[in-house]
Amino acid sequence: MNGDDREALLPLGARRAAAWCGLLLLVAAVVAVAVWLTVHLKAAVTPVLLALLGSALLGPVYRRLVAMKVNRSLASGLTCAVLLVVVGGAGYIVVSALIDTGDQIVSSVQRATRELTKHLGASGTSLGDLTANAKELAEKFGGRAATGLLSGISLLGQTVAAAVLALLLTFFFLRDAERAVGVMRSWAPGESGPQLERMARRGFEAVEGFMRGTTVIALIDAVCITVGLLILGVPGAVGLGALVFVGAYIPYLGAFISGAVAVLVALADRGFVIALWALGVVLAVQVLEGHVLQPMVQSRTVHMHPAVVLLAITAGASVAGILGMLLAVPLTAAATGILSELHQRYAAGSESEEPGSEGPPSGGSSGDTSGGAPA
Repeated sequence: MNGDDREALLPLGARRAAAWCGLLLLVAAVVAVAVWLTVHLKAAVTPVLLALLGSALLGPVYRRLVAMKVNRSLASGLTCAVLLVVVGGAGYIVVSALIDTGDQIVSSVQRATRELTKHLGASGTSLGDLTANAKELAEKFGGRAATGLLSGISLLGQTVAAAVLALLLTFFFLRDAERAVGVMRSWAPGESGPQLERMARRGFEAVEGFMRGTTVIALIDAVCITVGLLILGVPGAVGLGALVFVGAYIPYLGAFISGAVAVLVALADRGFVIALWALGVVLAVQVLEGHVLQPMVQSRTVHMHPAVVLLAITAGASVAGILGMLLAVPLTAAATGILSELHQRYAAGSESEEPGSEGPPSGGSSGDTSGGAPA
């Protein structure tokens, strides 16, 4: 009787809703604490995340060297050398291309703004004001940067230190990955070690697939757009291609910004018709990426909805600026991979329980659980 009264005062639906609310509050609190710690410890967290991305990008090179019977320390060192050459070479090419053609691109965008001002009239005046304000802001920023030389040197020193630390961490992540997995399995409570290992591997595979796939797609996009702009005679085509390559690591938003800059440069220097052709080249490359490259290159990675990607980019930008935008998507891919592994695990468990209910009531449950764990 007393139990019936309690159920009447607190129905089953209300208890389930309260349980879900408590779980959501707990998850939100954990996420908030993790974000707070990440922001306040970014000097240590950023090299760790960069090292994970570097390990994911060149992990196949390390595994190939180990398969060739190369010592693990030597294989890790050679992989780090390859990473240094690849990242340093790509950074040098991108930066030199942007420096060589940056002034030309900026002047072309300014001319395009003036052309739009002539055609749009009063509404175009706001564009002119915007560029003027941007120029004034840039001059103020340049003046502050010139007066704050010591702070600039300090920032450069922090960047170099973070890069060196990330390279060293990449070496240890590659060499001691299997040992770390063993330690994780031994420290896991109860019999959750294999499940934690599968979750960790699934998350890292998602990051690995994202980094390799995005790099290949970014390279193809940059080459195609650069060739198209060179054929059209658009000035600064190499720099615009480098901008496309860098922007590809920020899905959707980076492609939009780099494509818009390319069209504006074509409009300023080559006229409206060439600008339309440049727009056609950008759209054709985006269609090629969306319908051919991504299904082929990223077929084995975690696929995320565009809304999830945009929300992740927005959250990353609010937390850590441009660096947060670059790191948000691979971290979201890792989280999606882990959640996918959990979903498959519990979905398999629920399916194994359904036929077991027709047979032995208790013995079948333990047999199904043990059979699903090694899989």
